Amino acid sequence: MAASGAVAVDGGDDKGGVRAALGGLTTRGRSFLAAGVAAAVCAYVLGQGDLLRVGLLLAVLPLVSVTVLYRTRYRVTGTRRLSPSRVPAGSEARVHLRVDNVSRLPTGLLMLQDRVPYVLGPRPRFVLDRVEAGGRREVSYRVRSDLRGRYPLGPLQLRLSDPFGMCELTRSFSAYDTLVVVPRTEPLPPVPLAGESSGYGEGRQRSLALAGDDDVIPRGYRYGDDLRRVHWRSTARYGELMVRREEQPQRARCTVLLDTRRTAYRGSGPDSAFEWAVSGAASALVHMLERGFAVRLLTDAGDAVPGEGEGGFAGAAQAAADAAGLMMDTLAEIGQSDGGGLSRAHDVLRGGGEGLLIAFLGDLDEEQTGMAARMRQRSGGAVAFVLDSAAWVNGESPAGREAAERRSRLLREAGWTVVPVEPGARLAELWQLAGRDGAVAGAGTAAGPAGFGGWS
Repeated sequence: MAASGAVAVDGGDDKGGVRAALGGLTTRGRSFLAAGVAAAVCAYVLGQGDLLRVGLLLAVLPLVSVTVLYRTRYRVTGTRRLSPSRVPAGSEARVHLRVDNVSRLPTGLLMLQDRVPYVLGPRPRFVLDRVEAGGRREVSYRVRSDLRGRYPLGPLQLRLSDPFGMCELTRSFSAYDTLVVVPRTEPLPPVPLAGESSGYGEGRQRSLALAGDDDVIPRGYRYGDDLRRVHWRSTARYGELMVRREEQPQRARCTVLLDTRRTAYRGSGPDSAFEWAVSGAASALVHMLERGFAVRLLTDAGDAVPGEGEGGFAGAAQAAADAAGLMMDTLAEIGQSDGGGLSRAHDVLRGGGEGLLIAFLGDLDEEQTGMAARMRQRSGGAVAFVLDSAAWVNGESPAGREAAERRSRLLREAGWTVVPVEPGARLAELWQLAGRDGAVAGAGTAAGPAGFGGWS
C-alpha cells in the first residue's frame, strides 16, 4: 500500500500568507528581532550611530530569512509505503517514506515528520539535507502495537528552515494510509472435529451444501468433451451442440461464532478473556479456510462476514485469502456489543442446514445456556470453547467452577463438544482436546440420527 501527495513550497501576495510566514519565526529569530529593535531604540536615545547599525543588522536578518523562505518556489512530492499493511498484534511493520524534488531548484534543509497514533510509538522525525533538483531522499521507521485496530498514518508534514535557523515553515501532504492490526493467530493441528467432513468431499450426511450436484445449465461443446455428456434437448433448442457441465462440488461449511456481549466478559487489555476469544476465532477461521471450508464469521448480534455467498458463507469462487482478509479486518475493529443475548445468532443459524459450528463463548447464564443448546440442533457438529471471565480476573473459585461445570453439562447433553478455557491457555492444545473428545463422542453415537447423536 502506498500513498502519495505533492506539496508546493512557494510564496504568495496575500497578507494572510505573510502573517503565517512571520508566525514561523523560531525562538532564535524572535530573539534577534527583539534585540535589534531594542538596540535601535537605545541608539536613537543615546545618539550612538554604531549601535544603530548593529541593531538594524540584528532586526533585518530574521526578516530577510522570512522573505527568502517565503518567496522560495519549488515543489516536492511525498510517498508512503507500508510493509506490510496488515500485521498481527505485537508484530512490527515498516513505513517507507520517499521525498522527491520535482522542481528545478534545490531545496534547503528539510525536516520530515509523520503523524502516527501514540499506540504505535513516538512520532518519527527526520532531518534531510539539501535535495538537488530532480533528486530524492528515502527514510523508514517501524511501528508496533499490542492492541488490534485500524490506525491512520499521516498526513506527512514537511518543515522547511533557513540556513540560520531564524524561520520555519510547515507544509502538510493530504494523503494518508491505514495500518490494520489484526488479532494474533496460532497454527492449529489438523484434527477431526465432531460432525466435520473434508473440505471438498462428502460428509456422512449427504446434502447439496456438501456434495454438490450436476449443473443443469448446459454449455457449448468444446473440443475434447465426452460425447456421452451431450445434452440433446438443449442441442435441439439452440441449434448447436451442447453438453452438460461437470459436477460442481461445493465446499463444506463452517460457522465461527464469536460471543461479543459486554456482560459476558470482565477485564480489558491484550491479555483479557475477550481478546483471547477474538484471537481464538481468528485462528479457527484461518485454519478452516486453509482446509478448504466455506467459512463465515458470525457474532451474537447476528452479523455475518463475509456474507456474500449463499447463507452468508464465502462462495466457492471467492479466494480463501480474500475471505480471510475480510474477516480479519472485521476482527481488527470488533468490540464488545451491548446486546444481552444470543437470540440473533440463533435466528441466523436456524435455517443454516448442515455444517460445523465452532463457538467462542463468554459467561453464560441459564437463559443463554439454553439458547446455545438450541443452536446445536441446527448444526451438523458443534464445538464450544467456553471462557469463565471471572477466573481470568479474580482466579477460579469453587462456586464458579461448579456453575461452569453445570453449564458445560447442559451443553454436552444438547450435543456440543465443550472445552473449558483456562486463563492463558493455548488454543492449539485445546483444539487437539476438542478433536479427541469429538472423535470419541462421534464414534459413540454413530447410530444416531444423521450420524450425529448427543453427548452424555
